[in-house]
Formats: sequence, C-alpha cells, structure tokens
Amino acid sequence: MLVAIAIFVFTVASVSGVFVTALKAQRRSIAYQQLLDQSSYLMEYMSRSIRMAKKDISGLCTGTAKLNYEFSGQCLKLRNYKDQCQQFCLDGSRIKNEKGEYLTSNGLNVSSFSVTLSGATQNDDIQPIAIISIDIQGKADAAIKIQTSVSQRNLDVEK
Repeated sequence: MLVAIAIFVFTVASVSGVFVTALKAQRRSIAYQQLLDQSSYLMEYMSRSIRMAKKDISGLCTGTAKLNYEFSGQCLKLRNYKDQCQQFCLDGSRIKNEKGEYLTSNGLNVSSFSVTLSGATQNDDIQPIAIISIDIQGKADAAIKIQTSVSQRNLDVEK
C-alpha cells in the first residue's frame, strides 16, 4: 500500500509540474504576442504618417522652415498629407499623438524612443529617411527592441 501511494504521489507531482510549466510558457507566449501586436501597430502607424509627410514650408510645425521632420525632446514632429501638424511623443512610458491619445496600452512600458533623421535638412533635395527605434517591455518579462527605416514619399510637387 505504501509503495502504491508513493508511486501515485510521484505521478501526480510530475504531472502537476509539467502542467505548471506549460501554463507559464503559455503566459510568456501570450505576453510576447501582445507585445508584438501592439509594437507592430505602433510602428506601422508612425511609418504611414512619415511616408505621407510633407515638407513644412512655413516651419510652424517642425520649428524650422522647409524641414520634413524634427525630432527633439522625445517628440517627432511632421506636417501630414492633410497639411496638419502631427507629432509622436514619449510621455513617461507611453507614446502619444498630437491629440493626446496614447498609441500604446497601459500594459506596455516604452523605455526608449528615438528617431534618427537623414536627408531632412532645409536645402536637401535628397529623399529624407527616418529611422525609428523603440524599446518596449510588456507583461511576464516580455521585451523587444524594434527598429525600422522609413523614406518619405515624394508628394511635394513644389520645392
């Protein structure tokens, strides 16, 4: 009887250990999937805006006349195709737009947001490129560093 109880306890403990490990792996997998989904949305949203941006002739949006984009103080500023000023800013641990709407959820922590600009000077005729880099942490120790390069479409007929 004692041997049977020992075998039963060992079997139950083994099965329980496998079950608990599988649950933890599933939680990590779901956390990474949510992180990837949200960071993909964020990058695609910002990339689309950058591709469709126009040169800020007056400088009211970027702060300098004839610039395509300006990144300063953790904010990317640009003039969109509707001729409206648009911006993406790191506010604490979340990224928000010019309307104050957050583009990342409460469950995500953006630890780093940077944009490197090239070809975006006032007198350049070079197609500007923006390199967006973001470090994001999510639930269950899920973390990702994501980077993309975006070139602006040439929507401006006038220079």
